[in-house]
Amino acid sequence: MAKQRKVIIAGAVGDIVGVLQFPDEAPLGIAVVAHPLPIMGGTMDNKVVTTLAKAFLELGYATLRFNFRGVGESAGSYDDGDGETLDAIAAANFMRSEFPGLPLLLAGFSFGGYVQALAADMIHPQQLVLIAPAVGRFEMPDVPVDTLLIHGDMDEVVELHELLEWARPQQLPVIVLTGAEHFFHGRLMQLKKIVIQQLAR
Repeated sequence: MAKQRKVIIAGAVGDIVGVLQFPDEAPLGIAVVAHPLPIMGGTMDNKVVTTLAKAFLELGYATLRFNFRGVGESAGSYDDGDGETLDAIAAANFMRSEFPGLPLLLAGFSFGGYVQALAADMIHPQQLVLIAPAVGRFEMPDVPVDTLLIHGDMDEVVELHELLEWARPQQLPVIVLTGAEHFFHGRLMQLKKIVIQQLAR
């Protein structure tokens, strides 16, 4: 069982509350995982978010998942992605100060993917992992060409054609899980395995 502790991070509008988990050995890197849309019930305990955290732990990353402003015990209120990007950057900076010199991975699911794409543009992680990012709902920025993108072809929230229209001009590779919908019900173990296989390379 991975060791974990609750952490409180100083954010732009008050405390950001998260859970920091440690691999069994000395960490090889640091990962920050962002959750889906707060106003639709998204939290750091979302199953895709916790699945990603488990994958990164297995890969040897010290892993932080956190609640955006206004979610759970985190201060503030929903800010349409702008304030949440500041939250994500604060979380990444916290991890960089706790584990100096280690490579940084940013990951996000749905709205969290949109936020981490914005954050990545400012803090330049070594790796970006986006699971069903909320293209079409928000103005997604361009991302690095080595971004790991995973999407279900039955996604009912962010349709696959919307993701492909965004990815195509950037020539981004996309891993498509056939038969998977937005929350990857029944496919979480497969999602975890794909993330581990792709990043272990």
